[in-house]
Amino acid sequence: VCVMERVLVVVEGLKKEDTVLFLVSGGGSALFERPREGLNLSDIVSVTDQLLACGADIVEINMIRKRLSAVKAGRFAVLASPASVYAIVLSDVLGDRLDSIASGPAHPDASTAEDALRVVAKYGLDLPEQVRRALDEETPKTVDNVTSVIAGSVGALCHAALAAAERLGYRTLLLTTTLNCEAREAGSFIASMAREIRSSGNPVAPPCAVLLGGETVVHLKGKGRGGRNQEIALAAAKGIAGLPRTAVLSVGSDGTDGPTDAAGGIVDGETARLLAGAGVDLEKSLADNDSYHALAACGGV
Repeated sequence: VCVMERVLVVVEGLKKEDTVLFLVSGGGSALFERPREGLNLSDIVSVTDQLLACGADIVEINMIRKRLSAVKAGRFAVLASPASVYAIVLSDVLGDRLDSIASGPAHPDASTAEDALRVVAKYGLDLPEQVRRALDEETPKTVDNVTSVIAGSVGALCHAALAAAERLGYRTLLLTTTLNCEAREAGSFIASMAREIRSSGNPVAPPCAVLLGGETVVHLKGKGRGGRNQEIALAAAKGIAGLPRTAVLSVGSDGTDGPTDAAGGIVDGETARLLAGAGVDLEKSLADNDSYHALAACGGV
């Protein structure tokens, strides 16, 4: 918030002939913030924590957060006007929706107050009155001083990884760039695909690299430590137990995974055995959302 105030001082008083070079990336929703009048940072943190815990996806989370912010949903571009804003964007959102990446500080909002209230009802969010009032108000629907260019995305990252795997001699398959489900379900699905590949060579014969990109979610039910990518890996470890020459690597493109110092996790056909030998109950670790400590016990983070 303090840095945001300094940014606003820089753009204050700009003229029409001025241009703001604006670099936007995933993570901007948390790092680029100024609460709307009548709200404070703790209001935004509380709502965000509830959304993360209940498994809301990034579009739903940002739909709520942008309505609580004085600089999201195109409002930063409005504050910078009449200057032009040239936004270079790194996307972490499925479909590269500019109004969702970093909650769209330089892009008008495509969602409505009614959409936001549906998210509140869907997850049964417990909101104070001042937050509910903010959600009732509409966001800017037009912003005419912005040019945006997407410089990187999940799709671009997956294709780069695909090319790297091909150079290493693997047969490759890019299965999806829009994976969007429970992390644990994704891990189980990936493991089932690995078993199919080992038994039949379908949908691609070994040696191969199968790539999936997207954004999974985790419903927090336990009190452990981890992240969505670590949970994918730990869930996959159960399904690939005993498979030779098979590994599952799941990482976050921004280099962090949940509130941990790990970017993700890696498991192979020996992981389940190693966990048992270390006295770690794989199923209990998943139930407690404690993928970090489980994977750390077998060198998987």
